[in-house]
Amino acid sequence: MSLPALPFGISSFGNIRLSDRVYVDKTAQIFFIVDKYSRVLLTRPRRFGKSLLVSVLNSLFRSGVQDFQGLKIEKLWQEQKQYKVVRLDFSVTCSSRFERFELNFVLHLLNSFSEHGFQCDSYLLPDLLEKLSEWLEGQKPGSLVLLVDEYEAPLTATLEDPKLFNLILKDISGFFSVIGSRDSAFRFVFITGIVNFKNTGMLSELKGLADISLDPEYGSIVGFTTQELKDYFSGYIENAARQLGAEPGALLQRLTGYYGGYCFEKTATVRVMNPWSVMSFLIYPTRGFRDHWFQSGGQPSVLKDLFRSGALKDPKNFAAVKTIPFSQLGGPAIGENFSEVDLLTQTGYLTFKSVDGNIAIVDYFTEEVRHAMAGMYLHQLLGKTIEQAGVMDFAIRLVKDNPETLVRIFNRLLKSVDYEAYSIEDAKSVLAVIQVAMINVRLSPVIKVIAKGESVLEVQAGERTIVLTLEYCHPDQEAEQLLQVAVSQLDKPFSGKLGGSMEILKLVLVFSESDRRITVWSVA
Repeated sequence: MSLPALPFGISSFGNIRLSDRVYVDKTAQIFFIVDKYSRVLLTRPRRFGKSLLVSVLNSLFRSGVQDFQGLKIEKLWQEQKQYKVVRLDFSVTCSSRFERFELNFVLHLLNSFSEHGFQCDSYLLPDLLEKLSEWLEGQKPGSLVLLVDEYEAPLTATLEDPKLFNLILKDISGFFSVIGSRDSAFRFVFITGIVNFKNTGMLSELKGLADISLDPEYGSIVGFTTQELKDYFSGYIENAARQLGAEPGALLQRLTGYYGGYCFEKTATVRVMNPWSVMSFLIYPTRGFRDHWFQSGGQPSVLKDLFRSGALKDPKNFAAVKTIPFSQLGGPAIGENFSEVDLLTQTGYLTFKSVDGNIAIVDYFTEEVRHAMAGMYLHQLLGKTIEQAGVMDFAIRLVKDNPETLVRIFNRLLKSVDYEAYSIEDAKSVLAVIQVAMINVRLSPVIKVIAKGESVLEVQAGERTIVLTLEYCHPDQEAEQLLQVAVSQLDKPFSGKLGGSMEILKLVLVFSESDRRITVWSVA
């Protein structure tokens, strides 16, 4: 029995239905949004299905339930009227030159509204907005639906250029001001984006705008839940399991672990998987678990900018607890008040791990993102390539090599660090570099603080658990003396077997600031 085709890379709802591809039915949630609200903003990271959601709304308002046979909304939707739908995508207007952006913006508005009779002879934005305001005033009340995808894309693309950012902001704000002033013409307005620039006031003229981005009720409006993966993709999971020689249940658990864990709502309980990554894996399961979402658009420019500015360069920041008040989420400022945690959370690299009152604890929670971000850190930290630093075979070496060899590969890594760009200044700095290198090869090292305030790194590699305790030797200190003191102060020195099968290898290391390497070490 052949499986229905996957909608991989297809964001047209009509095409998915016409070609009988898999569609994960979100239409009950969509109905409740449309029924409850008339003006809606939803922000989500790229490649999560925002454009498909816009396409579903486009089909619903244009043609009713014509394309929705067998879906949940078919029995819920009662409106018989068909609406004039204006669909916009501001990502097509992006440009690094303001004049080019403004021309793209004018042409996009003109082409999209002209489908319903709007005309304007001028290509100047003020003239077009004036004509558009007059045209909207003449429309029947509630006769139009406006769908705007990637509304802030031109702004996100110009975060590093405040002057250009503000010029573009003025133009986009002018458009939404016209929409707000002619509010009666619209039955429904739906706006999607990646980043919520609420502190700019760009959408302030839209009356009654409901931002549902953090609403738990719509935490899975895009993305796949584990249950949806079971309901809609079980055949593909069984097929992948056969090809990989795995049990379907175990493979599903691995899929959830690697591509799941994204959370966008304020209770931190609704978790979803990235559709792009899941379907990329299911199409070619023998290629293994890759970082599909992270790589789908190349290295994101926003991350390049943050690394270049130094905001993310220090690997100690990688594993550090990151928090952000919900009140501050959704308004990255420009200039000195810029919040990289806010931006990384909204763009999906950081995701909600837990909630403490009005504070969100965020982390690189999904395995895919943790691995990919660790790779970006390493590329910035190393003066040599990751291959030259000996990182690629870390996982294999940690499983089987003896302590002397492990110290040698740690030193190869530490020797490769670009010390001009990143200053190793204490034990935590050294352990953080080693930790990021381990994460890059899909291990799960954890840095813990023990009773005396010292940090240790613990990682499981195969049937072996490795625990690293590290001392930092300044030029005026003796490395051997530091080593002996560290070994003697350990509460429970140990090595050997745990529980009969798990080998424990505990190493005490001393890193020399002068030599920039581990000079002495001992097995505890």
